[in-house]
Amino acid sequence: MRKWPEKDKKAVEKYEAGRLGQQAGGDNYAAIDLGTNSCRLVIATPTPSSFRIVETFSKITRLGEGIINNNELSHTAIRRTVNALRVCAGVLEEYSPIVKARYVTTAACRRAKNCRYFIDLVKKETGLNIEIISPQEESRLAVVGCVPLLNRSIKRALVFDIGGGSTEVSLARMSNSGRTIIEGFVSLPYGVVTVSEAFPEHEMTDLAYNTIIERTHKILAEFEEKYHIAEDIKNQKIQVLGTSGTVTVLGAIHLNLTRYNRSAVDGLALSAQDVDKTISKIKRMGDEGRKKHACIGMQKADLTIAGCAIIEGLMSFWNISEITIADRGIREGILLDLMHSERKEKKHNKKFRRRYPFAKKSRKYSNNNYKPKEVAND
Repeated sequence: MRKWPEKDKKAVEKYEAGRLGQQAGGDNYAAIDLGTNSCRLVIATPTPSSFRIVETFSKITRLGEGIINNNELSHTAIRRTVNALRVCAGVLEEYSPIVKARYVTTAACRRAKNCRYFIDLVKKETGLNIEIISPQEESRLAVVGCVPLLNRSIKRALVFDIGGGSTEVSLARMSNSGRTIIEGFVSLPYGVVTVSEAFPEHEMTDLAYNTIIERTHKILAEFEEKYHIAEDIKNQKIQVLGTSGTVTVLGAIHLNLTRYNRSAVDGLALSAQDVDKTISKIKRMGDEGRKKHACIGMQKADLTIAGCAIIEGLMSFWNISEITIADRGIREGILLDLMHSERKEKKHNKKFRRRYPFAKKSRKYSNNNYKPKEVAND
């Protein structure tokens, strides 16, 4: 028997593992959501109705730390984030071949004057191509990620995604054919990181907290005037979903979880009274109490109160009576997008081969050449 050199031996083992995974239907898709506060990777394989998560990685990197001062990513934040992305690259290598992937970044890089330097550095040190997406695309992906939680008997949905540097609010409509169409969106130019840095006290004052609520109301007024959302929310014709770290923390605290449990929180419905009681409970914990709580912790203690102010602003403006908590968002939206486009390509190629059995057709996959759809699909 031939003895393989160690390097070649590992390559053969890796190839065989990938080949067996494909034979078992384990085609891997990947998404990275690099936000202002955290870096999150998910790898999944498609199922008939959705997908099965194979691997995840999440790290709080605070890429946007200090960006409100000079609109630049700091050297320290860049180094933290590159290190996290290097881990992501290693995980992706373990699960290769990846059928399709998309890696995106949001508000911090949209705002930073030195974002090109950062993107080029990531490519050089990790090999990853990071794409800076618009607020509109960020909104769309958040809605696509939440599609599995939509109530099909309610034809419209309002989805808010509280990020680190911005907050996206999207109005979606379900068509009779089952497609999810984005009617409109608005992007609030602040999130939990920028708010917490603008008001750096350990305990946000009532004045600061109410300032965020009032500013949120002012920005939403034009959106409401255009789409007349309040009346439909009052008549329960719009389902409201929230996705963010703060929203999932609300669910965990409401359930009195001593340790975070995604399956218990994802899809949980909270009434306005539940939200008010839970926010009051979080405030009463104080800074030290939030740092010690297993579902909040040191890294989220200051961000959680900032997120609560944004949530209160959203809910009080529209007098929302209930929200559905979604522990999902951009990453899941990317995966559903990629898998949907792959199924369409396979279907097209199958028809092509049936019609032209002797024709040759090549296919190439690229992280950067992916064209997002205007319409979110199930």
